[in-house]
Amino acid sequence: MDTTIIIVLVISVIVLILLMVLFSAIRIVQQYERGVIFVLGRLIGAKGPGLFLVPPFISRMTKVDLRIVTLTVPPQEVISRDNVTIKVTAVIYFYVVDPAAAVVNVVSFLQATTQIGQTTLRNVLGQSELDELLSQRNKINQQLQAIIDEHTENWGIKMTAVEIKDIELPVTMQRAMAKQAEAEREKRAKIIHAEGEFQASTQLAQAANIIGSQPSTLQLRYLQTLTEIAVEKNSTIIFPLPIDIIEPFLGMMKRSASSVEQQNGDTSRPAPYVPPTTLT
Repeated sequence: MDTTIIIVLVISVIVLILLMVLFSAIRIVQQYERGVIFVLGRLIGAKGPGLFLVPPFISRMTKVDLRIVTLTVPPQEVISRDNVTIKVTAVIYFYVVDPAAAVVNVVSFLQATTQIGQTTLRNVLGQSELDELLSQRNKINQQLQAIIDEHTENWGIKMTAVEIKDIELPVTMQRAMAKQAEAEREKRAKIIHAEGEFQASTQLAQAANIIGSQPSTLQLRYLQTLTEIAVEKNSTIIFPLPIDIIEPFLGMMKRSASSVEQQNGDTSRPAPYVPPTTLT
């Protein structure tokens, strides 16, 4: 009886040990993860997703997330090429394409990517002028992505995008830019106003030429203006009289005035001087 109990206990212990070994050998990895396995310190490879077995007690597994990681670069104070101090914030989007390289080739790929993003951001923005940073942001983003991607390629990391999130300018620079923008708008307004005056004067000159070639057109225009004024029911209407209507009367008045001056000139002309004669 004692022997049977001992055998049962031994079998139970062996089964328990086997179950512990089996459970320690089981690994479960999610769909978006990969498990990088080391056996006795040697890299075996990346496995997953799902359930699989690894050698127990002598193996170690590190899980690596394959989803896109959004990494915010802390605000960096940068001096641009035209000596303007700005504070820039950027966002980096990347994902792991080689889990084994991300574990073996770098201690912490998240920290390493953050540091390379900060240094690259300072170097690239320091070689650009302020106007270029504000107007050609897409070009700078592509340049940042290419440089960072080149450094992180050996780490098994692929950059999808690098975006400059915010550019903070000094207050004095903001005021100067506001004055510059205001002056630019005033210049455009003056140019547009001058162009409008030029076009209006051109049209008026053409209209004057047409009206001058047809005197009746001017009279029709006067009548049309009179009709428009009469619609408003004004008590007093001041209407200009066409010059061509009173021109004959002005001519007659000038001729009569000249004839009167001629007649007055004949009567008031002094008699010719006759020298006195001496009688002998």
